[in-house]
Amino acid sequence: MYGEKFIGKVIEWRRDIHSHPELSQHEERTSKLVAKVLEGLGLEVIRNVGGYGVVGLLRGKREGKTIALRADMDALPLKEETGLEYASLNEGVMHACGHDTHTAMLLGTACVLSEMKDNLNGNVKFIFQPAEEWNPIGGAPGMIRDGVLENPHVDAMLALHVWPLYETGKIITRSGSLMAASDRIYLTVHGQTAHGSRPDQGIDAIVASAYIITGLQSIISRSVSPLDSAVLTIGKINGGYRYNVIPDCVKIEGTVRTVNSDVQNQISELITRTASNIASAFGATCEVEYVKGYPPTVNDSELTERVCESVRKHIGNDALIVAEQPELGAEDFAFFARERPAVMAWLGCRPLNQSVKDTAMLHNKKFCPDESCFIYGINFFTGSVIDYLNS
Repeated sequence: MYGEKFIGKVIEWRRDIHSHPELSQHEERTSKLVAKVLEGLGLEVIRNVGGYGVVGLLRGKREGKTIALRADMDALPLKEETGLEYASLNEGVMHACGHDTHTAMLLGTACVLSEMKDNLNGNVKFIFQPAEEWNPIGGAPGMIRDGVLENPHVDAMLALHVWPLYETGKIITRSGSLMAASDRIYLTVHGQTAHGSRPDQGIDAIVASAYIITGLQSIISRSVSPLDSAVLTIGKINGGYRYNVIPDCVKIEGTVRTVNSDVQNQISELITRTASNIASAFGATCEVEYVKGYPPTVNDSELTERVCESVRKHIGNDALIVAEQPELGAEDFAFFARERPAVMAWLGCRPLNQSVKDTAMLHNKKFCPDESCFIYGINFFTGSVIDYLNS
């Protein structure tokens, strides 16, 4: 397989980044490490693209198209509980979504392709993106505004995300929608304060909120087609002053996930109508703010077919899994995929002898991907690039 001689360095880079995680918009140390490695390979390097983003350009010997490969660099505000020797040294910050592995694998891919540049008909852009976890803004739009898809013009784009649901060595993707849009909702319920012993003299914002939360779930079960994927989750409630006071205000926050733009727009209207009408039934009012975040991640059909063929060719028929349906997690790679033909794939990272129930999932304090998956990620990128540029 491609890149076997670089695996030691890839693991070293990954563990170094894992030990020094940085939150969105704070990826200074990580970006310096990335730029140093790329410059050492002789690539044309641009720093501070869309924040702490780094771009490395590898020019092939002959002219041709340009394909971009993207990795994200930011970590999450979690306290690590993996017990690893190279666990986070930054208290309360952890690479719990595998962005450290994405960065390391893409650096490994840069090492491999740098040695092959005389055989490439075109260019490769290595895009190391900040702030993927910075929903609803994200880091991709800033890089796009700073011109990352031009000079030279990017014709196609690939990305990879470690995925612990699948065992190491599997590459999973599909044409069309792969991941969902991620929107946020903010509801403020207004009532009227009163003594807890005389609820008739007030308007109980907590009771109204409870009915609103229950009522919102009927949107998914009764107003969205069972054939369309959608989720509405309330993740935060804040209200009340004291055990014996009827509160006049409750704040509610949640997320909405959809893979269809029409459903996304429909749910926005339904949330406002449902919440307002239920509040009114209690004599309360409800303000609704619906904030659109990352769009759905949609894989280009033609490029997906080509990438799948590359996986079969360079890794093996058994490595490829075509996903039957999208996941309702979200990715700001979706912003890139709206601008250029693009494909995102998931990389299995669950140890072969470990069950799903015994494996920590993404955004978990114990998340620890199998480092044996790195060689498959490097080969996904390398094989796809070779076939795309030289076809």
